[in-house]
Amino acid sequence: MNTWRNASLAVTAAALLTLTTACGQEQGTSPNGQAVGNAAPAQQPAESGYGSAGGGYGSEAGKEAAEPKEAGQLAVQETKKLGKVLTDSEGFTLYRFDKDTANPPKSNCEGECAAIWPVVASGDTTAAAGTDEELLGEVSRPDGTSQLTVDGWPMYRYAKDTAPGQINGQGVGGTWFAAAPDGKKAAKNADSEGVAEPADPAGLSVRKDPELGDIVVDGRGMTVYRFTKDSAWPMKTACTGECLKKWPVVAPMAKNAVDGVTTKGFVTFDRPDGIKQQTIDCWPIYTFAGDEKPGDTNGQGVGGTWYAVSPDSKLVGAK
Repeated sequence: MNTWRNASLAVTAAALLTLTTACGQEQGTSPNGQAVGNAAPAQQPAESGYGSAGGGYGSEAGKEAAEPKEAGQLAVQETKKLGKVLTDSEGFTLYRFDKDTANPPKSNCEGECAAIWPVVASGDTTAAAGTDEELLGEVSRPDGTSQLTVDGWPMYRYAKDTAPGQINGQGVGGTWFAAAPDGKKAAKNADSEGVAEPADPAGLSVRKDPELGDIVVDGRGMTVYRFTKDSAWPMKTACTGECLKKWPVVAPMAKNAVDGVTTKGFVTFDRPDGIKQQTIDCWPIYTFAGDEKPGDTNGQGVGGTWYAVSPDSKLVGAK
């Protein structure tokens, strides 16, 4: 009896070991022998709004929102990571929140959330040089104060930006993003050769598409895709050169930047072209240059080889 039981336990342990070392995830290597990126514990930061203390978005228990401060003369800062970013008169980055709405303008960050993400008061704000002043507006908050909007999006600062020029709030919780001068999410344009830089590694989350159901989106809200000509084991890519101009890779990110998406086989793929790419269940993932705004799924089914990704890493709508 003991001999049979010990043999059974050994088989079970071996099976578990096989599962946990898929893609070399727990061993610190990817299938191509390279180091695994960002195998951090899957915990959400307190300011993410996902299971955070106090239950708010960006909350810290016990904190209260400061009196809204005006932005004054807006300015545009050129950053290496995100391109053009909108700042206030003191050089502090302005942010927007995915859980807000722009049409009609509405802020969903109140109370403890506003302690971490201070509201930018509308007041006597002046548009940045070279930008459209008509994009500036305001929205009345429940407490009676008036908040600055840019193209309808309510504007905030980030309490952990302690000096001008910092962008520490970028991608927090997969819902907070630095604002571009036109109110959109700041994002660097394609390089001089026409190949877009990898998507900002702010995170992955789930969006419910009216036609495709639950699909994975990157930190900017752009649809994430898989290529059927790639392989997960061994990990290989069939999208190189010109292909990457249409299908930019998703850059590596930490597990704690992921919400609602499997982190099985969540490793960094060191591509033959030297680019580092995020994978889900060992499959390389991409965005599509033909998707112009969050919510677009123009890459779905292209060539019968490109498909959106489900939260458990499956292909959506593939036959």
